Amino acid sequence: MDELLRAIRKITAKGLDPRHTAFAVADLLRANLPDPADLLTPEELLGHPDHYVSTVRHAEKDFSIVTVVWGPGHETVIHDHVAWCAFGVLSGNEYETLYRDMGDHLVEIGRADNPPGDVSGFAPPGDIHKVRNTSGEIGVSLHVYGADLSASGTSVRRVYDLPVRSLTASGSA
Repeated sequence: MDELLRAIRKITAKGLDPRHTAFAVADLLRANLPDPADLLTPEELLGHPDHYVSTVRHAEKDFSIVTVVWGPGHETVIHDHVAWCAFGVLSGNEYETLYRDMGDHLVEIGRADNPPGDVSGFAPPGDIHKVRNTSGEIGVSLHVYGADLSASGTSVRRVYDLPVRSLTASGSA
């Protein structure tokens, strides 16, 4: 973890905009994805039977490292984030649905199937999504957020409880 921390610090010290920082950290993760057993205890690798478990592993002023353990079928609510994020899927399969906020409803704008080894990055605005483990096994992912999550413990800025309409039903979005 020390080597990863040093490398992330070098990237955040460059002062890049959030989107490019997320992409640079994603490139770093892509080349250095750890094994889940190197991050989590055997008990943590079991997850929780009813919901995913998100744990802040490290937090400092410019970024935080979080592990998420997903049981089969576990999913998030529709949400967005307080800061940029880079993530890597270590096991399981993270299926992501992306949305656009139209004020009184959401419109689905895309989907991404992220099997083990997939790495990506994003930055607000435009990061509204829901994630689900579609595999039949425990999933583990590693997330790096561009915020100090030591106080809040969460990267979620807002949860969306709006109706979801198809792009064709809502006109051009």
